[in-house]
Amino acid sequence: MRSKWCRAFPGMAEEVAHARHFVAALLRERGPADDAVLVVSELATNAVRHTLSGLVGGWFLVVVGFGDDLVRIEVVDQGGHCVPHLCDTTGQEEGGRGLQMIAACAKDWGVRDWPDGRSVWADLARESV
Repeated sequence: MRSKWCRAFPGMAEEVAHARHFVAALLRERGPADDAVLVVSELATNAVRHTLSGLVGGWFLVVVGFGDDLVRIEVVDQGGHCVPHLCDTTGQEEGGRGLQMIAACAKDWGVRDWPDGRSVWADLARESV
């Protein structure tokens, strides 16, 4: 990555909107803003709903990395019991499609475990700059 920006957010649902605004402001005229906002929205929501980040005093970190031909959106959370994975939805469930949407718009995505949490990232093709 040529450059990286990051910002920590309290682990509350209303902070997901702030994370979207952070990413949108960074990518304005620099990359795939719509896809990046979708990715950070899904990953931050998952962090708040499904990890220790959503508990009182929790937090999540959004990292945006700019490479020559891609933008990496990464959300670092405080970990939990569930490992992020693609769900096999039948169309009746209300949730479970977030990572499928990310996989559809990303060049690649993955999960990295850390001693005190994990990160989920997605690489998006960078538009002409």
